[in-house]
Amino acid sequence: MFYPKVYLNSVKDITINLLNENNIKGLILDVDNTLISLDKVMPEGVKEWANEMKKKGIKICILSNSNKMEKVEAVAKIIGVPYIFFGKKPLKSGFFRARDILKLKETEIAVVGDQIFTDIIGANRCNMFSILVKPIEEKDYLITKIKRPLEKFIIKRFEKNLKRKKLK
Repeated sequence: MFYPKVYLNSVKDITINLLNENNIKGLILDVDNTLISLDKVMPEGVKEWANEMKKKGIKICILSNSNKMEKVEAVAKIIGVPYIFFGKKPLKSGFFRARDILKLKETEIAVVGDQIFTDIIGANRCNMFSILVKPIEEKDYLITKIKRPLEKFIIKRFEKNLKRKKLK
């Protein structure tokens, strides 16, 4: 429930090969600290990565817990995708709304985000492929800052389990 299927440095590390190997045809993307910093800066290459994914036939939808529609809409416009703001992750409803927008089955969708307690748990509860990415920056909202130490503990256990599996 707490572990992602994949843990990467950035959304830009998601490749078409990774998606094809896992029969993924669509992505649900988080915004804050996944696509943009908390200062609303999109890292270099993110827009190009999203455009490349779309060219390869990958459908994309943004699902953000932010209640600031203008911010989420601005990011969605930059990468040219539909969006849902105030998604109430990890509740299932936002994920299923995004699924309906993408017109795909749960098993064909990967959810990408920087938080275990919203993005990863929500994806896993909805039977979607979960991809955890490192936050763009250390700066966080207060509620997220409180959860980060527990997330770091979970990530260390996840990485330890991966090493054990590779040794077998």
